[in-house]
Amino acid sequence: MAAAPNITLPPGQQLVAPGKWPLVGERTPAASAAPWTVSIGGLAQQEVRLNLDELRTLPQVEQVVDIHCVTRWSKLGVRFRGVSLAQVLHLVVPASGAKYVSFVARSDRQHSTSLPLDTALSLETLLALEVDGSPLSVEHGGPVRMVVPGRYFYKSLKWLTAVELLAEDRLGYWESNSGYHNEADPWRQQRYIPARLTPADARRILVTLDIQGQDLLGLPASGLALTGLQAQHALLRDADFRGCNLADANFDGANLTNAHFEGASLRGASFRDADLEGAAFQRADLRGAVLQAASMVATSFCDEVDKQPSAGAQMDAMTSIDPALLEQLTPAQADWLRHQLPRLARTP
Repeated sequence: MAAAPNITLPPGQQLVAPGKWPLVGERTPAASAAPWTVSIGGLAQQEVRLNLDELRTLPQVEQVVDIHCVTRWSKLGVRFRGVSLAQVLHLVVPASGAKYVSFVARSDRQHSTSLPLDTALSLETLLALEVDGSPLSVEHGGPVRMVVPGRYFYKSLKWLTAVELLAEDRLGYWESNSGYHNEADPWRQQRYIPARLTPADARRILVTLDIQGQDLLGLPASGLALTGLQAQHALLRDADFRGCNLADANFDGANLTNAHFEGASLRGASFRDADLEGAAFQRADLRGAVLQAASMVATSFCDEVDKQPSAGAQMDAMTSIDPALLEQLTPAQADWLRHQLPRLARTP
């Protein structure tokens, strides 16, 4: 039998199941009756507006790209085909003052993202029209999206409608609204900007045990006694709750992407409708916890390599997880949950 391939992933990433491509963010672009076009302009000698047929008549290139999502899942060897950024910029001739490039989406939330121009070109950024031999589906950014190899995938903007050359950087939607890191290098784990809150700030904010609806990126709360914390609909991306006592806490509807709960006591805690993408629960006590209707793409309950009982989350018959959510997990994590909660394995 041939040896398994030696796959190297950026730190903190997990491979999705074969054939899976998780959906992230909006599912459809903003509604418009106008034909789809992509404008290329800004600090350039001229502006060009291309429809989809015109994009397809330009020289096409193919790239095999590893997708690394900021919420800790990776999909390797995805074959994209489209027009290189260098090719479309050749049509407009960037001005000498153009230092950055902004990509703009046809999106209800007006998504955009940006890169230094020399970085975007050196990474061989692509305006992608196809994936694995087929046109891009709408939910994955079709008819045309950016693909930026070597960066977290939020830099690969869906539903591209404009490429704009700039003299100064302009932060995009995720960077300015959600605290995502502007450089986004997965090998350096540049997921978020450094947390502005100090542990002293966290203790002051948490003394009331009520942070409902608050935006607390990177909350440094490790080791605190927070029994009964009320955190419904709070924005707690990248929060650090390692080793906390969070028994009977309520995180319903909260955004907990990439949050750390390793070693925390979460007995009786509720995570209904919470966003747990990339959250870590290794060695956490989840007895009696409720994780119904949560988003659990790349959520981890055990170490992917060392699946020893001492390294995994503790569960019991009262731990409530929707069996359908196992489809969102990596195979190793789904197998772990089925082992811990045999009733999930018996669910058709």
